[in-house]
Amino acid sequence: MKRYIIEFGMGTDFHGQDAGKAAVKAVKDAVSRSCLCGLTEVLGLEDLNQSVQIQVTVAVSRPEEVNPEEIANCLPIGQVEVKAVKGGLQVPGLFIPKFGDKDDSIEVAIAAVEVGILEP
Repeated sequence: MKRYIIEFGMGTDFHGQDAGKAAVKAVKDAVSRSCLCGLTEVLGLEDLNQSVQIQVTVAVSRPEEVNPEEIANCLPIGQVEVKAVKGGLQVPGLFIPKFGDKDDSIEVAIAAVEVGILEP
């Protein structure tokens, strides 16, 4: 795979402390700042599902809560690999049980989305 672009995103779950939700938001944030028109206009790729590989690494405080399928569903093209690692950030917030809070923390996730071209 030859890497074409790397983009980073951040996502938070202010209430509920859900690392999986924060990870999805982080990936969507990264994707929202990228337009990969060069894949077709410059490289001439026709089948983006077969020609493109996407590697996603999400860092959260509890990687076991990340559902790789949910993350992959955020990416509309390519063959997707997802890896959740220990990291991210937790900071104090507000504890409001009606919002689904388990405690007063805010879960912050960081995502790296690497888009590559598969060599024939």
